[in-house]
Amino acid sequence: MDAVLLARWQFALTIGFHFIFPPISIGLAWLLVITEYRGWKKGDEYYLNISKLFSKLLALLFAMGVATGIVMEFQFGTNWAEYSKFVGDIFGAPLAAEGMFAFFLESSFLGLYLFGRNKVSKGVHWFSILLVAIGATISAFWILVANSWQQTPAGYIIQNGRAELTDFSQAVFNPSTLPRFFHTMDAALTAGAFFMAGISAYILLKNPKITAAQKSLKLSLIFGFIVSLLNLFPFGHEHTKQVHHTQPVKFAALEGLYKSQEGAPLVLFALVDEETPELKAEIKIPKLLSWMALGDADAKLIGLNEFPQDEIPPLWLTFVSYHNMVALGMFFIAMTGLGVLLLITKKIWSAKWYQKLLIMCIPLPVAACQFGWVAAEVGRQPWIVYGLLKTKDAVSVSVSAGEILFSMILLGLIYLFIMTIWLYISVKKVNKFVFDNSSGGK
Repeated sequence: MDAVLLARWQFALTIGFHFIFPPISIGLAWLLVITEYRGWKKGDEYYLNISKLFSKLLALLFAMGVATGIVMEFQFGTNWAEYSKFVGDIFGAPLAAEGMFAFFLESSFLGLYLFGRNKVSKGVHWFSILLVAIGATISAFWILVANSWQQTPAGYIIQNGRAELTDFSQAVFNPSTLPRFFHTMDAALTAGAFFMAGISAYILLKNPKITAAQKSLKLSLIFGFIVSLLNLFPFGHEHTKQVHHTQPVKFAALEGLYKSQEGAPLVLFALVDEETPELKAEIKIPKLLSWMALGDADAKLIGLNEFPQDEIPPLWLTFVSYHNMVALGMFFIAMTGLGVLLLITKKIWSAKWYQKLLIMCIPLPVAACQFGWVAAEVGRQPWIVYGLLKTKDAVSVSVSAGEILFSMILLGLIYLFIMTIWLYISVKKVNKFVFDNSSGGK
């Protein structure tokens, strides 16, 4: 057994499971800012009613995110000791800022939001969910600062065998921080929109007369259509351009650009042959990739053939995960766009097939986030810190492969258990909402 590979798989398991919850909770928190505001300022009891349900679901998401996030961070000191030594001076500041300024802001005001309804003024109660959403967004920013520094290191010197911070602002606002932040945040808003839309559709299938669910479905579809469009352009497009400029080998692997060429096409679909390497059964748009990357349809793009063989990432997983993310992003635009059309034509309330499809779509934005994360992290290989530290040199030397495998199996069983509990409680709360509103009055 390879300890490096097992350590990578364990980290993928823990962060992948953790990453189910923050995107939904961030997006849902911002949607609750809207529903609670409408309920407060417009005196709309329907919005207040649906907010009560989604506030309970937000609390469950937050609890799951905290629990799984703590487990993930323990690995830095167990499986990745050499990495922790190398980046400790850099990562200390953003992770401390995330804990001190973001997490405590989010958790403190979440308590006020959940338990302060009808105990504090409506304005204060709305302000509490606003600060929860802001806190969650700030938290995401600092986490992305740390991860972005791994992609595009800046503001450091190598001294005593480790990276030492020389310029905090350069490290924070390294070349990939803002493109990745806006792209990821918009993905989280999309995840929140589909979560609210799917739950609302489920309620309406149970009882189509529940007005609160009708309003939340309308809001989430319009909101989801807007943020889905934004994630294609400008956020997704600008992030892709940034990767081209700062991580050209990753860009080539993501896009299937195995040989340098002028007027490079944008590959929509292909089968990857890693041995050659080459793409087969391609569906592509001529010259579009060159135009997207450099604004010139005839511009030359550098392919993988011009990089050292030992610095090329795994081709199949990088290409497939990236293209799956893009395909899902296009699907989200089509799905929410269709929903908006059905709203305009007033056919959505009778379109049971569409409501059922919305329920099935709940996990898809999370899947898109997971594919994007895999593309970003696998595409950076063999580097754990791009250009500075290779993954094989970052693992702990004292942890055996057997120990990693045992802990990974144990964590997998624990995650399966708590995931089951989370789903059970969430469904129970939604069904209780349907029962309590069975008259259709709210």
